[in-house]
Amino acid sequence: MLRTVNRVLLGVVGLVLVVVGGSVLAVGLGAPAPSWWIHHNQHDVLLSDAERTRWRDAGWWWPAVLAVLAVLVLLALWWLTAVLRRHRLREVLVDTGDGEGALLRGRALQGVLAGQAGDLNGVAHAHALLTGRPSAPEARVRLQLEPHVDPGAALDDLTAVALTNARNSAGLASLPAEVRLTGVKHRAERVS
Repeated sequence: MLRTVNRVLLGVVGLVLVVVGGSVLAVGLGAPAPSWWIHHNQHDVLLSDAERTRWRDAGWWWPAVLAVLAVLVLLALWWLTAVLRRHRLREVLVDTGDGEGALLRGRALQGVLAGQAGDLNGVAHAHALLTGRPSAPEARVRLQLEPHVDPGAALDDLTAVALTNARNSAGLASLPAEVRLTGVKHRAERVS
């Protein structure tokens, strides 16, 4: 959900900035001002003295301005903490079959998943991260493959061994995974 909020928020802010900035630039370069624009030609100032001091004597003005600014600051802080928060899953809910359930540490399952993925043939290094909800975790796996390894075979091995063992050991119906494959940097080989 945070990814969607980020994209919508950045899209709306970007659209507003492009429309307002483009209008200011166009009017400043001598284009005729649109009917909805607050200034009439390129020599108008952005805020005149009358516009700046219009609401100074109104009793509601400053509380309204401060309330709007406070809401904007709180929304910006919420967004910042949501972006900076770690998305690592701390615990996974394991169905024990007796209706109770048990909690498995997310780091333990991540470590086992990364260890089994790293032991696969042709994998130089593996890293795993669990995200999602405790009842429906998702895995993000990064594999660094050795030279001359078929990525399809490595992905099949990861699915058949490491992901299947993690899903079965935690008693999960499914364990969706996003896998990123990269190659280990190596020196060029001489071809003769």
